[in-house]
Amino acid sequence: MRIILFTGKGGVGKTTISAATALRCANLGYRTIVVSTDPAHSLGDSFDTRIGPEPTQLQPRLWGQEIDLLHQMQRHWGKVQQYLAALFAWRGMEGLVAEETSILPGMEELASLMQISYLAESGDYDVVVVDMAPTGATLQLLAFPEMATWYIEKIFPFERKAMRIARPLMRTVTDMPLPEEDLLDAIESLVKDLNHLEGLVSNPDISTVRLVLNPEKMVIKEAQRAFTYLNLYDLPTDAVISNRHIPDDVTDHFFDGWKRRQVAYSQLVEESFSPLPIFKVPFMAEEVVGPQALEHIAEAVYGDTDPTTIFFRGKAQEVVKDGDDYLLILPLPLLDKRDIQLHRGMHDELIVRIGNWKRHISLPQSLIGRQIAGARYRQDHLEIRFRNSVTD
Repeated sequence: MRIILFTGKGGVGKTTISAATALRCANLGYRTIVVSTDPAHSLGDSFDTRIGPEPTQLQPRLWGQEIDLLHQMQRHWGKVQQYLAALFAWRGMEGLVAEETSILPGMEELASLMQISYLAESGDYDVVVVDMAPTGATLQLLAFPEMATWYIEKIFPFERKAMRIARPLMRTVTDMPLPEEDLLDAIESLVKDLNHLEGLVSNPDISTVRLVLNPEKMVIKEAQRAFTYLNLYDLPTDAVISNRHIPDDVTDHFFDGWKRRQVAYSQLVEESFSPLPIFKVPFMAEEVVGPQALEHIAEAVYGDTDPTTIFFRGKAQEVVKDGDDYLLILPLPLLDKRDIQLHRGMHDELIVRIGNWKRHISLPQSLIGRQIAGARYRQDHLEIRFRNSVTD
């Protein structure tokens, strides 16, 4: 079973790459479904056919689905939402406001991710390809299972046996809505599903995230931040797809400036995402719509390689807490520590230079306000210590 999730800044070609990957998987004999969690669904446009909220067969061994967020919300959060809305209304909140307030932030998007878990566990598919929402929403979504479990346990901190005993007594002294057994069943099932989902998307033998970007500065910077946070949340990333490179045989001078910038930004991509493999995709001469055009994209990305291959294993970077400090850990085997130089770039960037090689690292929020307090090299890993400047 494989789950391949594509994310990146809006407009970089995630949907096209997702559709092309799914098509190649199906043609290789895998039962494949490609699903979109982006509310602005365009997956059907890529295949030049209509795709609905339920799995739609597109060709032998290939299905597509544009997930209906409202349907998934009702399915996974309906009973809990009804109880919270009733509780808020009892406290005097107006009906529609109470209903809207009863939805946890991110719960709508999370419901779509839980549908992916359902598809993966159904046994109907060998590969699930996911066209994710733009980067920021994706990171919130993939980090949400752990946070949602915490919220639910805080909102409903009661024991079932105690509630079963107290419920009849409480009804004699208050008209406050009390949780019934079916609600407790729904909460227990939801927490179980969230824990299962978290384990599924963080399992490097099943799920991998692939970053889609264009060789443009703003796009690369956002992808850098995404890569850092994917590592922070222990979500395995195994490849970068650098899309829409102007081919060398384009001789129109109008594109000369674009081509020079793309060469420079391609170097930045290498510096930012090494040791991940980077697949370059040329800008196509025609609009990429329909199976034939998607086949050309799949060939450009993967060549003769099976898209279900796990292209990289391990963490390209890791942040761990060490007392009051944080350590940024980079795997750098066979290195002489005397060759290492560290520089702070922009306020959220660290540049690691080793000889003629350098790496641009977008720092997570927890490290931005801290000072570098030293670095050491041990067991083929570079450990960079960040200390709170207030306590220095």
